[in-house]
Amino acid sequence: MAVLLLAVAALIAAYWIAWLAHRSLVASETGLSYTQFEDAFPLADAWLALCLVAASFCLLTARRAALFWLLAGGGAGLYLFAMDLQHGIWGKGGNGLVELAINRSLFVLHWAWVL
Repeated sequence: MAVLLLAVAALIAAYWIAWLAHRSLVASETGLSYTQFEDAFPLADAWLALCLVAASFCLLTARRAALFWLLAGGGAGLYLFAMDLQHGIWGKGGNGLVELAINRSLFVLHWAWVL
């Protein structure tokens, strides 16, 4: 699970690097409203990535704080999933596939619950 969390955090970082370097690599659309929508999420995605990295560290070092970071990351993933779903971004084009992979962080909530 710790490796999976780090992989998703790396995917988030790669997405934002691609978005800033060459949007066409990950963009689902080219409209102004779409790009403004996506431009609103770097801080939320950074929070999700931080939670995932912290959860991974805590799992690897057997710290009790792992549950907190798993739940915080899962909650952030749930929020981002809902925003993407509400705006029709999820699963649409190249960006939609990346969003789909990132939103798999919802699995973290289930895994933390049965842990």
